[in-house]
Amino acid sequence: MKRVSITARNNWQAAVEQLGFGFHTDDVPYWKEDAYYQLSSAEIAELEKATKELWRMCLIAVQHVIDHKLYPLFSIPEQAIKYIEHSWEADEPSIYGRFDLGYNGSEIKLFEFNADTPTSLFEAGIVQWFWLQDYEKSADQFNLIHEQLIAYWKHLQPYLHDGPLHFACIKGSLEDLTTVEYLRDCAIQAGLDTRLIFMDDIGWDDASGTFVDMEDQTIRNIFKLYPWEWMVEEPFFEKLLLKTDIRWIEPAWKMILSNKAILPILWELFPESPYLLEAYTEAENTLTNYVRKPILSREGANIQIIRNGYVEAQTKGEYGAEGFICQAHFDVPKYTGKTAVIGSWVIGQEAAGIGIRESSGVITENTSNFIPHLIKN
Repeated sequence: MKRVSITARNNWQAAVEQLGFGFHTDDVPYWKEDAYYQLSSAEIAELEKATKELWRMCLIAVQHVIDHKLYPLFSIPEQAIKYIEHSWEADEPSIYGRFDLGYNGSEIKLFEFNADTPTSLFEAGIVQWFWLQDYEKSADQFNLIHEQLIAYWKHLQPYLHDGPLHFACIKGSLEDLTTVEYLRDCAIQAGLDTRLIFMDDIGWDDASGTFVDMEDQTIRNIFKLYPWEWMVEEPFFEKLLLKTDIRWIEPAWKMILSNKAILPILWELFPESPYLLEAYTEAENTLTNYVRKPILSREGANIQIIRNGYVEAQTKGEYGAEGFICQAHFDVPKYTGKTAVIGSWVIGQEAAGIGIRESSGVITENTSNFIPHLIKN
């Protein structure tokens, strides 16, 4: 794996905007194409293998948490437990997830699993693919995201209830709306009847005892880009407990995997795995060089890197009230001064492709850049 500096396309902003990518630049650039990451087919094969194995282990870990009632480690409220267990026992389907991986050229290590509301899907599935067609069409890319999304929506159609599939996110987030509309477009291409609604606009009809959209149509299937840990704190969650027949995607059991408390569980279950880093709850931590992470946080907030008792790097934020885990530090090589983290996608139970984000510092944050990749031996 190496980072290759290049010249960005002329008027690249217009090119990505034509795809519907409107958040390529905020206060700082998010999408950058003055470089790309080059990987070999052998490296891609190893990443694919690691992703498949990590997904297998994660499913075993969910069953372990449920069997041993380990919910307090996750700060999961009592009222959510039955709902989680119902969704697991009913085998409610998941469509996607993103493993964030560190790679040093020989070892692949799991940093965390964005299992419930992962973003950067549109960038990975569409934007970097069209960049490749313009830059080096003869090259390849580990990117089956679009095809597998359409195929899996088709696969899920028999598991959905009668009626349309609603797609929801919060108002005011262009990134979330873009991701949701992309997933919705894939569902439309798969032949599904869809509706867009904002989470803020979902209503409850007392007469029928159902959630409804803005046209008072009953919601029976819904994809939501909205974290379960937020949903359980909403006033409507008690209504949701009455409606276990709604098909939520992602399902409630993803509340377990989207929580960093799953990392010590995975380490406990699979200490011999080459893809895991040693990890513990903060109370049980014996590591001296480690990363301290809130069990619930986003965009690299409230993380500390600690070496021999000293804080080497840290980020600010508003997370941490629910507790922290400690994970062994893994050195990722610098590529021309940049630290790269590989986001490896699971779509419909299968490894589907990667997206790479890089930072000038050692912690990936919301100011980190998305950089395209290609495969070349």
